[in-house]
Amino acid sequence: MSLNKQLLATVFLLIGTILFFTFSNVDIVIQDLFFDRTTAHWILGHDDEPYKFIFYDGIKKLLILVAVSFLFSLIFFRKKELIKRYQKGILVVIFSAILVPLIVGALKKETNMPCPKNEIHYGGIYPKTAVWEAYPKEFKASKIRCWPAGHASGGFALLSLFFLFKSRQNRVKALVFALTVGWSMGIYKMLIGDHFLSHTIITMLLAWLIVLLVQKVIFFKRS
Repeated sequence: MSLNKQLLATVFLLIGTILFFTFSNVDIVIQDLFFDRTTAHWILGHDDEPYKFIFYDGIKKLLILVAVSFLFSLIFFRKKELIKRYQKGILVVIFSAILVPLIVGALKKETNMPCPKNEIHYGGIYPKTAVWEAYPKEFKASKIRCWPAGHASGGFALLSLFFLFKSRQNRVKALVFALTVGWSMGIYKMLIGDHFLSHTIITMLLAWLIVLLVQKVIFFKRS
């Protein structure tokens, strides 16, 4: 499939995913599995260790280290034959590592959507709403930032590794690795009540869309 067709397919899939989860009850059905109504607690607490270190603090630092390592290699070893051969792919990884979390974070600031733990269904004060809907006029609360999933965006930015490698086998391995990292971060946030399943899926699709756009710009693809 050409790059332009991949971009178009991703956009339609993203829109379809948003509509599906908005008009279905899938998010609630799945999220209920992680919430104990007897104790009003989630499977994991925000500060439960070693999970917090592994899937939140630690993995964030590791992803930053990976991005910095790519940048370091491009700056200080750019004359090396290996770096020259993979230069454009490295640029895709670096720009994706910056832009994916940045764009997802910017969306979170504007959408004003609650986390599961903030919704009335789970003992919070926020009503369930669609991303394009306003809250009822009588509802007064501070702006909230829970849609899409910001934490997992760093993991899904690794989807850019697909364009770093040349062989099909290595590209498949890169995708599996990126999806494993992204979903481990996303599922952790679901287990502590910070995100619905849809939040993570939407972040994954957004990340892939951004990676494709970065790839198109850097490689100047016309088809």
